[in-house]
Amino acid sequence: MDKLLIRGGRPLRGEVMISGAKNAALPEMCATLLTEEPVTLLNVPRLHDVRTMRQLLDNMGVTTETLGERGGMRFHASEPIKPEAPYELVKTMRASVLALGPLLARFGHAKVSLPGGCAIGSRPVDQHIRGLQAMGAEIHVEHGYMLARLSQGQSRLRGGRISTDMVTVTGTENFLMAACLAEGETVLENAAQEPEIIDLAEMLIRMGARIEGHGGSQIRIQGVERLHGCTHEVVADRIEAGTFLCAVAATGGEVLLRHARAEHLDAVIDKLRDAGVELECASADGQGGIRIRSPGGKALKAQTFRTTEYPGFPTDMQAQFMALNCVAEGASVVTETIFENRFMHVNELARLGACIHVEGRSAMIDGAPQLSGATVMATDLRASASLVIAALVAEGETLVDRIYHLDRGYDQMERKLRGIGADIERIQ
Repeated sequence: MDKLLIRGGRPLRGEVMISGAKNAALPEMCATLLTEEPVTLLNVPRLHDVRTMRQLLDNMGVTTETLGERGGMRFHASEPIKPEAPYELVKTMRASVLALGPLLARFGHAKVSLPGGCAIGSRPVDQHIRGLQAMGAEIHVEHGYMLARLSQGQSRLRGGRISTDMVTVTGTENFLMAACLAEGETVLENAAQEPEIIDLAEMLIRMGARIEGHGGSQIRIQGVERLHGCTHEVVADRIEAGTFLCAVAATGGEVLLRHARAEHLDAVIDKLRDAGVELECASADGQGGIRIRSPGGKALKAQTFRTTEYPGFPTDMQAQFMALNCVAEGASVVTETIFENRFMHVNELARLGACIHVEGRSAMIDGAPQLSGATVMATDLRASASLVIAALVAEGETLVDRIYHLDRGYDQMERKLRGIGADIERIQ
């Protein structure tokens, strides 16, 4: 099992390229099931979850191909396709549920395993099931699988009004993809507004879908009979960008994050500026970018925040910003409102000398004068990133175990960090 060995205390300087977003690439890979024509995705990140999704599509009968330039992959879901997502391929990846909508919309039936993923709290699929049932699907859960088919007498899903009990990103994506091939109009109320939703909608529009309102809380989709192929570039990963911003803020230094989209990180950037970090947009290449200058964590002021749905402070940045608060001056309170079990990194940060007290969904943090290296264990994707940030500041050596969590969502993080001055190496 791979580990990361990090020797802290070095400021970060230089440039780092931000990869395509995992949370955009995975639904967009599933969207290739909606057409029998080839679809090319560019800027696809090299991640474990992407490899797992590719294996899943291969198992269904989709022809997949890696292209030589710009992180390209080509998908061709020409028939015959086996509309099934087995447990052994999806048990570690919750995004597998995103195959349900496209398979049901195009083929009229699907068998999809209940998904796995990080143990950060309950993320029920009942919202997905109820939404697709509102479009005329019959769905039963048996032996760990969702068995779905069109109601008797239907040849296509039918449009309808879907309003979920909570804002759900994967639910919005599933309904968005399914509605593209449904009969009539579908209206999604209480829709997620994340940039990854917008990017998926723009890809579907390139494929011939008729979508309005994406990026807002209400999305309207006029179903069409078929979609065609397209070429689409995956949007830059705002969470990877935010993670590197927190790393540079904590260690000190100056780094240019190429392709990072500042407009996707307003809540995080506001908190970093309040802490005392200098940030500016730098889009000389026309593809976006953020330049950050920081005096280091000891010279920054800790920030209180609470996670909320986009465009609020993202839950996927909570752990990384908490690591920054651990080395900043003053006390802060971090409140997690999205997932009920997303403070598992607290005990590991404490092993490095962080002072954190948890009460329910809030963590009270007192900035520590100095963290010290230790052996720590990653418990989920973003928790592992927080441990890396803390280790980059800590005195001495830190060994981060179970970094397979990190590999699920970060494209060669240790190589990128090493390129901007970090003393970090992977131990196999």
